[in-house]
Amino acid sequence: MPSASEHARTSRNGLAVALKVLGLLVLAGAILSFPSMAANPFILSVGVVIMSYAVLATGWNFMGGLTGYMSLGHAAYSGLGGYATGLLIIETGWDPWVALVGGSLFVAVLAVPIGIASLRVRGASFVIVSIALVLILLLVFQSWSELTGGSNGLRIPRPFGPEVLRPEQHERFYYLHAALLAGALLLWWLIDRSQFGIGLKAIREDEDKAQALGVPTFNYKLVAFVISAFITALGGGLYALWFGFLDPVFQFSILAGAYMVLMSLLGGIRSLFGPLLGAVIVGYAVEFFKAEYGDSQFHIVAMGLLLGIVVLFMPEGIIPAVSQQIRRFRPQASSIREVSQAELAEERRKDEEQPGTARRVTEGAPS
Repeated sequence: MPSASEHARTSRNGLAVALKVLGLLVLAGAILSFPSMAANPFILSVGVVIMSYAVLATGWNFMGGLTGYMSLGHAAYSGLGGYATGLLIIETGWDPWVALVGGSLFVAVLAVPIGIASLRVRGASFVIVSIALVLILLLVFQSWSELTGGSNGLRIPRPFGPEVLRPEQHERFYYLHAALLAGALLLWWLIDRSQFGIGLKAIREDEDKAQALGVPTFNYKLVAFVISAFITALGGGLYALWFGFLDPVFQFSILAGAYMVLMSLLGGIRSLFGPLLGAVIVGYAVEFFKAEYGDSQFHIVAMGLLLGIVVLFMPEGIIPAVSQQIRRFRPQASSIREVSQAELAEERRKDEEQPGTARRVTEGAPS
């Protein structure tokens, strides 16, 4: 018969699950209802930007959150995804959605040799390699003007015809970004709870010990790297279809990669919804500062201050910090197990029988 403590523990677990499901439903409802609540097309376009940031940050988190490898150069994969999508549409006449998937798969294949070369180093060396990749691609795409348009940029035909007005374009792309985000979050959740995810987190905590315990660390890192590049390329390609114009300076920007890191760190890189929360805060802040202060670099200063505050006061991010505070006010489980009188009598009876059994076994043993 279950004891009172087991009943309490079961009810607490059930309440926690119910609260998580309720929170997930509220979050989904808020995301899906945003277009109908947006006051004007500009607010709706800000929502598209925030959803795009959330996809990119979640894509980055497959590598940074699960393995602990901090890449400042993930703008390389979002930029490549955007250009691959656009060039497949322009040069081959592919359907935009086929081009989006095909371009992202191309980036994933390209990420294999990049990962083989870059994942042989760790820490600051890996960060430097990731930054170098972005700078190299920036120079290549600026110089190769015959294909990429160079500094003049590349115009991409939008997938919806001219009969679809701009506000409706925003709404459709908002839901497309939300669907891509939901798929990325589901994949992250599945990996986080799989044997593969356990191996990645072992690499994050101590790669040398994980390798000593038999984890194929390099293969695991490479798979996570390719998945991260693929999701990030999908986000970059979808943004390119929405915005309709690509500029190498913007697409291959160190600042764009830094935003992905900031958003994930702000929300919590070890949390499923951490990058989403960080994208909402950072995306809104960036658009607010741009609207208020124009082309000034004040938003960069603000983002730097925000990153400093997070590192100093919430090194694990907002969601882990809030969760820790909530756990402090929860009733703690008693270290003394509660038992009924019948259970106590049964345990006493078993204790009395065990010495006799041991004595009979001892007497029957050969001398």
